[in-house]
Amino acid sequence: MGLPLLSSSFLDSSYNGVFGSMEFMRPPLSASKSYSLALKFKCQQFHKGGQTSSGAILCASQRPRGHKSVWIRKPLPQNVEFPAPFPKKKKKPYPIPFKEIKKAGREDKKLAKMGIEKPLEPPKNGLLVPHLVPVAYEVFDAWKLLIKGLAQLLHVIPVHGCSQCSEVHVGQNAHHILDCAGSTSSKRHSSHLWVKGSINDILVPIESYHLFDPFGRRIKHDTRFEYDRIPAVVELCIQAGVDIPEYPSRRRTNPVRMLGKKVLDRGGNVEEPKPWRFAESSSLIDFDTYRALERFPCPPLSDIPKIAQETIGAYEIVSKGVTRLMKKYTVKACGYCSEVHVGPWGHSVKLCGSFKHQWRDGKHGWQDATVAEVFPPNHVWHVRDTSGPPLRNKLKRFYGKAPAVIEVCMQAGAKIPDEYKPMMRLDIVIPDSEEARMIA
Repeated sequence: MGLPLLSSSFLDSSYNGVFGSMEFMRPPLSASKSYSLALKFKCQQFHKGGQTSSGAILCASQRPRGHKSVWIRKPLPQNVEFPAPFPKKKKKPYPIPFKEIKKAGREDKKLAKMGIEKPLEPPKNGLLVPHLVPVAYEVFDAWKLLIKGLAQLLHVIPVHGCSQCSEVHVGQNAHHILDCAGSTSSKRHSSHLWVKGSINDILVPIESYHLFDPFGRRIKHDTRFEYDRIPAVVELCIQAGVDIPEYPSRRRTNPVRMLGKKVLDRGGNVEEPKPWRFAESSSLIDFDTYRALERFPCPPLSDIPKIAQETIGAYEIVSKGVTRLMKKYTVKACGYCSEVHVGPWGHSVKLCGSFKHQWRDGKHGWQDATVAEVFPPNHVWHVRDTSGPPLRNKLKRFYGKAPAVIEVCMQAGAKIPDEYKPMMRLDIVIPDSEEARMIA
């Protein structure tokens, strides 16, 4: 039996190919509704003697299309892999693909040859971004609250640090996992040499030079002692609009003009303060970790869970705020070491001692920084039972990790945010050492 023909027009009955022709049909539809039509494939049936019929099958769906978009929130993964440690004898990858960097450089060079100024928008032209000024103040206040909360919690939560490597452990008993990467680790079979930790083991100090004018003169190697070094998060907030009397910053009203890489106008001439240390060391007390445990005494035990929850909230504000600020404001990081510089271009201090620094005369290899380089999470092993036995090396594949700040607050009684649970591997049952042998 042939298929029913729903079209009044037919194609040529001659057939020279193997497959049938494709035909699109548009039947008369109502203007008040929208319909979705499927593709119509012309079907041809054959007998041994030749073609018997030709036609097109019409498939129409009368389901109206909705105008409202429905957003489905993707569930968090059950478990995620740990961030792989980057090898020391290798350069960090570029956050932006190198092809895009070269393409942007060619475009700037092309405009410079044509005598066209480089189009710059705030803050690339030295002006502030108005809607990010409140974000900078929020991050700055949360940063001070984060230091205060950690200093209070570390009176109760013990922290251990390895004297030979950067490993940190939060808990009563230091773990027995053999992953030390220190210089003498081979003699100790990769076991750690634990000592009492401090707040700098939890909140890794990443410092940057403070500049009155980020678009002004670069810091030379011989003049490096004439500039203060403050936390990179604080310097980012200052350049984004936070005013600190001890650390002044230039606020432009006229934009910076550039032709290629050459600065045509720096927004007017302003007498820069003498590049000497602007503030005393005591002015850093509010937003630095120096002697934080002495400045903030041990709180009552009943207030520990509340302080832990406030500290987690401050950590989230700093992390998300730094991410927003770095989308606009330029931060440079060395591709070989941990040096960070907040500004449109890096300094010229020759203090890089990492991989192949002899080839670069100690100069840093500047590239765009990531959030983890400015505000490192510093992952540590997650301890489920703080009163139980120490973590064992044979069961390390069953353990999870978490940022050090989250681990401290969790052990102090705070609620764990959902975004950190996949890496903590809370759904994995930790077996006994005898049971672990039978698990593939």
